[in-house]
Amino acid sequence: MTSPIVHSSKPVALYGAGAASLADVEEVQSLSGQCVAADGGARLATEAGIELDAVIGDFDSISADILAQIPAERHHRVAEQDSTDFDKALRHIDAPVVLAAGFLGGRLDHQLACLHALARHAHRPCVLVGAEEIVTLCPPEVHLRTRRGDVVSLFPLAAVEGTSTGLRWCIDGLAFDPVTTIGTSNEATGPVTLTMSGPDMIVIAPRHCLTALTQALVLASPHGRWPARAEQRRDPPRP
Repeated sequence: MTSPIVHSSKPVALYGAGAASLADVEEVQSLSGQCVAADGGARLATEAGIELDAVIGDFDSISADILAQIPAERHHRVAEQDSTDFDKALRHIDAPVVLAAGFLGGRLDHQLACLHALARHAHRPCVLVGAEEIVTLCPPEVHLRTRRGDVVSLFPLAAVEGTSTGLRWCIDGLAFDPVTTIGTSNEATGPVTLTMSGPDMIVIAPRHCLTALTQALVLASPHGRWPARAEQRRDPPRP
């Protein structure tokens, strides 16, 4: 099983090398405790003046000058090439929730890989922070402080069912599947509550929901979280 590198009882900020603004960083920082970079994401953090607690990745996209600014004991190289740097970082952070900036926008294949990692490590709650939206794997139950007219999209990564309140088009009784039935471009009539039968539904909500969602994930009981999936990647021993 994977051994965590970073442990925290508070939200942890995670920075990637994708699109992110200083406003994204400032909001994530205001909600987080420890700060981690996924490989090349160290540049975003360093340029924003953030002191990183750890850099995790295979170190193939971080420059030597950025790496030199971070104490060597905070370098955590994960050499395998079978996963992305986001996956490497996420599976090594043990926290109530990870707030990840710099992973949306840019290359679509990178974003799809992030969604795969969210589902693979469903027991590691994580919210991807974009310019206008947030993306997360729906927990067993979630309350979103949406406003009337907000777009709330649901995209299944596998067969899954759920219930809803506060959506213009209720999802009760629907058998979601990525090939046959998806739930994009739904609309909130006010605050939204969702429940899911399994850890396979991606939720896309407005950016203004970030603070309340973060608080809800921090306060969630063990029954409000997904367990680890049966198969987890085994990492080689770290030196």
